Amino acid sequence: MTPQTTIDAGTEFDRQVDNLVQHEYPAMAGMTPERFHELVAPLRPVAVNAGNLDHDPGAGRLPFLLVVQRQVVPIERTMPRTTLHGKAKPGFVDRSFEPGSLERFVAVKEIDLTDRPAYLLFGIERGEEFCGAVPNDAMDTIAARGRTLLTIEEGIAVITHFPEVLVKNKCFSLGGSRCGDRRVPAIWISQNAPKLGWCWERNPHTWLGMASAAHRNGV
Repeated sequence: MTPQTTIDAGTEFDRQVDNLVQHEYPAMAGMTPERFHELVAPLRPVAVNAGNLDHDPGAGRLPFLLVVQRQVVPIERTMPRTTLHGKAKPGFVDRSFEPGSLERFVAVKEIDLTDRPAYLLFGIERGEEFCGAVPNDAMDTIAARGRTLLTIEEGIAVITHFPEVLVKNKCFSLGGSRCGDRRVPAIWISQNAPKLGWCWERNPHTWLGMASAAHRNGV
């Protein structure tokens, strides 16, 4: 486990922007790096105004994430840009998602997701306390705490900016994206790479928790 440290929010925001540029998000969105910087620049003061934030990636706790909406870069393109920490094998979308099904996994109404192309997510927890819990029960507990479930895009942002968060037996579900049935998306490790798949809402897994965050903020 990495020690808890304090980071400068502005420096961390700049790192995440540069990280997305290195992962070719501007190119995938059909824009120049300069245009991408302009797109996300209004979010920097939002991060800075949050102050210096504690973070502990080894324990699955993150200060904030810069999230890019799927309308800007599709999930099918962002997931292959992820890797495990220190590895090179690209992440992938599991074949259990039938063709076209990812488009139906949208943010649940409780989230009231912004329509802005990019936004910030604050106070993220990997949620390993829910490993072995029934996903429905975990989601109810998180709601009772006044926290918000993560969407698929936000889960991808977690492992894009902090790949060290995804480790064996501490993977996470993404209850913020649903398609109206019993499936709950999740990211775990398969074939030595990150995999976006899904599990049933009433089936617990000892290695799969439920990720959540404190709040979102866009401009």
